[in-house]
Amino acid sequence: MGFSIILFTLQTLLAMALTQSIEQKMGIFREYIGAESNNVKLADVPINPNVEFHYILAFAIDYTTSSSPYPTDGKFNVFWDTENCSPSKVSSIKKLHSNVKVALSLGGDSVVKGKYCYFSPSSVDSWVSNAVSSLTNIIKEYDLDGIDIDYEHFDHGHPEVFAECIGKLITTLKNNGVISFASIAPYENHEVQSHYLALWKSYGHIIDYVNFQFYAYDKGTTVSQFMDYFRIQSSNYKGGNILVSFTTEGSGGLTPENGFFIACNRLKNEGKLHGIFVWSADSSKALGFRYEKKSQALLAARHLHSTV
Repeated sequence: MGFSIILFTLQTLLAMALTQSIEQKMGIFREYIGAESNNVKLADVPINPNVEFHYILAFAIDYTTSSSPYPTDGKFNVFWDTENCSPSKVSSIKKLHSNVKVALSLGGDSVVKGKYCYFSPSSVDSWVSNAVSSLTNIIKEYDLDGIDIDYEHFDHGHPEVFAECIGKLITTLKNNGVISFASIAPYENHEVQSHYLALWKSYGHIIDYVNFQFYAYDKGTTVSQFMDYFRIQSSNYKGGNILVSFTTEGSGGLTPENGFFIACNRLKNEGKLHGIFVWSADSSKALGFRYEKKSQALLAARHLHSTV
């Protein structure tokens, strides 16, 4: 009788360990949505059940929502398409798809057309206090799972201040159980990299994904160049889950038409394909989301292969 109980317990623990291993190996697919207000719905985007799918709502910004917006020192407001990405729509998509998680992204390139979004804290303590409070309210209202950091312009050239503000924000939100994951979205630019690398140096251990904007490289990027860029950024963000990316706006980088998926397969064969993200659903709708489908199929095939 005692032996049977022990055997059953061991079998249960083994099954749990295998399940956890399978879940950890699941490919990550992420898509930004809501920035362009192109009437794209969460339900429009095809979702493969064999990937971990993250929507990233773009953007929450610490600026006023007035016609002439100005910085609010960490008091965030929602700037994404709230009609198609409302709390009820988020709740609905998560109920329909158990593999879906939803995050919000902070910052972005601009507040309104022609006006850059600057990271502009008055002090570390005041910005963090305001950010924790305002973001906790938004995250709970929308039942979100994580945050993404996508500041691209900086009022004051102090990377250490950025690192402390963002690092303490992520740490507090995680410690409070408000979020379960966090990502950053740097790209190859001296000012941008100086800030994100300072953040990575001090707080890389609490950052789950690096959404590196490979599409910010020159238009016409080749597969060989892309592979070199990936190696460089993997060295910069050593130990991080570097996600590869493309844009459906056609603005730059290695495109799906010119070899993006060839590069992905090479990385997959090297065991370095940590996930794929796309900017953005707003422009992908006109293409029928064909590259989203292909990306997820590639990641799902990787997942199914790795769990045999």
